[in-house]
Amino acid sequence: MKKSLRIMLVALFALLLLAACSEEAAEKSDEEAVPVNDEGFPIVDEEIKLSLIAPGTGMAEWKDMPTLQKYSEMTNINFDYKTPPMSDFKTKLNLAFASGDIEDIIYAAGTSNLTPAMEVDYGKQGVLLPLEDLIAEHAPNIQKMFEENPAIKKSVTTVDGHIYSLPRVSKGDTAIWYRGPMWYNGTWLEALDVKELPKTTEEFYELLKRFKTEDPNGNGKADEIPLTDVKMDSTRPWLLGAFGLKEWGIEEVDGNVRYTPIQPEYKEYLKYMNKLYEEELLDQEVFAQSDEQKKAKGKANRVGVFPDYFSFFTLGETPEKALNDPMFFPLTSSVSDEPLVPRSTGINRGNFSITKNNPNPAASIRWVDYFYSQEGYEFLNRGPEGHLWSWVDEEGGAKKENPLPDGFESLEDYRGTLTPDYGINTPALTGPIEGMEKSEFDKFISSETSDKIEPYAEVPYPLVYLKGEEQEEVSRIQADLETYVRQMEAKFITGVEPLSNWDKYVQTIKDMNVESLVKIHQEAYDRWENN
Repeated sequence: MKKSLRIMLVALFALLLLAACSEEAAEKSDEEAVPVNDEGFPIVDEEIKLSLIAPGTGMAEWKDMPTLQKYSEMTNINFDYKTPPMSDFKTKLNLAFASGDIEDIIYAAGTSNLTPAMEVDYGKQGVLLPLEDLIAEHAPNIQKMFEENPAIKKSVTTVDGHIYSLPRVSKGDTAIWYRGPMWYNGTWLEALDVKELPKTTEEFYELLKRFKTEDPNGNGKADEIPLTDVKMDSTRPWLLGAFGLKEWGIEEVDGNVRYTPIQPEYKEYLKYMNKLYEEELLDQEVFAQSDEQKKAKGKANRVGVFPDYFSFFTLGETPEKALNDPMFFPLTSSVSDEPLVPRSTGINRGNFSITKNNPNPAASIRWVDYFYSQEGYEFLNRGPEGHLWSWVDEEGGAKKENPLPDGFESLEDYRGTLTPDYGINTPALTGPIEGMEKSEFDKFISSETSDKIEPYAEVPYPLVYLKGEEQEEVSRIQADLETYVRQMEAKFITGVEPLSNWDKYVQTIKDMNVESLVKIHQEAYDRWENN
């Protein structure tokens, strides 16, 4: 009896607490919004304070960041920042949604934390405000971006016709990268006097054999690993293209949606990768190692071809030496005679939402709109003058980098203390920083990308939104399907499962209702295309 009474009292306390939070939120949302200036700074003449939840990287408290301090001065908008660690952010955000005591602004959540399904669901419930009218009236930079690239607006407009969250949109050399590229160890190429990179799967195979047998690291040991990765997750996108596939899953070709892991071309990819594995040209620990272990092999000069954002991240060399490491050139094969690589949309959704608790939505949309301009993005990315950079010629737009302060190992570590635009997807229209001279490494990345990715890149499948019932069906199907396909890829490549069982594998996937998965994505694609 006493136990039941305690449970009832705890439940009653929880209800009272929830009611108090909801009442406080309601009172806050009923506050009278202050007048907003149409353009320029400050955004509001009367100082206001809002609350914001975002994932923290742990580099510095946001209230202490010079960029945010300066922007508060410019705008007259101050914030209470709630920035749980990135590892805890999803849990904290979900708890905030569940309690109803959600912050005024959700910032830099990204689609892994604020999923498209959550946008649709909480938008329908009225927890997230529709942004399209606010944008049209108060956000000229975002409006301009939508008008110049209608695909962006289509990609952030949900099935009910509303926009509930703003994206991070990337421009510039690396914006089209679907993953970090694959790279060749330039020192090994020089050691073997390789003048031209492979262009076909057969040429690639022959070069990997040379890496295996001709001691390109020059240590007299047979310790070379020609090709390495972690679970194939970074290498797969580039190698699938050799067999005419853009994605490991749902992709669109000429308006038709298909599931690639049951296509004949995917079987050819598995056959090729199994050959590399059987001949020890592919790392024998590819499905077991961590990224740290992969990098350790790179720093020991034991790997020939590998994926990473930049080659020196794996090889442990300087950016200057990395100019010698060429980017992977897309391959062709007996089943696909045109080079093909996946292309990123450059759009990362779910990065700025205004909740029903926000008493000043117009001021909030104006606050974020600045970061969708060139000037605003540079301010967000590099901070105010006097920290990372200084003017050389303010009238002419020329800038210079300032020396790195004591106590910091890298420019990026320092930058992470100045601005939130570090390690998370902040809402902005990104691009090259104007007025700064390009380094030789930046020029190298630009050249390699324009030669080896840009001409052959296609978006596998656009960013779409699913209806509630569609999302439920997709989630149900994918729960087991993705696990099965991943397990079977490893088994086929390592030879644990013979490819003679291909038909059985395909039938198993069909029995998992993959046809419904394709049908839903076809309908979603058609809606997106006709939007």
